[in-house]
Amino acid sequence: MLTQPYQLYVEQTDPAKNMARFYTVAISETLFGEPCLIRRWGRIGASGQSMVHAFAKEEDAVRLFLEVIKTKRARGYRPKPEATRVSC
Repeated sequence: MLTQPYQLYVEQTDPAKNMARFYTVAISETLFGEPCLIRRWGRIGASGQSMVHAFAKEEDAVRLFLEVIKTKRARGYRPKPEATRVSC
């Protein structure tokens, strides 16, 4: 059982280069209760590609989660800004 949820969605956009990418990473459990890291990436609006890494310990999954986030931040990916809420 996971101690807490881990998930992040980041985007990288540049209209001048026609670039609109997303990257999502989350820690979940397999059917057998083992922690796994799920990575998904691609062009915004498309289903993209995915990769799943299974681990024996949650700490190993968290370690890779943090490493992936650090790498994506260095490459210019940023969390999607919250949509401004308008009250009626």
